[in-house]
Amino acid sequence: MKYYITLLLLGLSFLSQAQTKIQFNYDAAGNQILRELCLSGCSQSAKQVKEIDELVEGDLLKFSPEDVISYYPNPVKEELYLQWQLTNNNYVTSVAIYSISGQVLQNYSTNERTNSLNIPFQNYPGGVYLVLLSYKDGGEKSIKIIKQ
Repeated sequence: MKYYITLLLLGLSFLSQAQTKIQFNYDAAGNQILRELCLSGCSQSAKQVKEIDELVEGDLLKFSPEDVISYYPNPVKEELYLQWQLTNNNYVTSVAIYSISGQVLQNYSTNERTNSLNIPFQNYPGGVYLVLLSYKDGGEKSIKIIKQ
């Protein structure tokens, strides 16, 4: 009898640990925007990147009308699309992603034949980021990107 009671208590202890998890997502102001029931182990990295069907020139944002750097979208949720034009044989040599505190998060090298880059943002938390484009002549341009 003691054996059965011991097995029963052991079995109940395993069942009491089998609770479902609930995952909450918040916006920048701290408001709850999403509540998910995790049945089979939720994780942020398990979400798939949505494909952009077709990008038109009107979607791309520019600093000013005469600027040669375009980007889309801002604020970004999953992926940032950067595009630049070659002027006076001065091409982009590298693109770096910085947190607002100045920490380098990612660095991409480019060559003279490259004029665009897709940067994944889905693994970064919400906040403000700086994208720094470095040119062959030593010049730099920065873009302030908001991650939702």
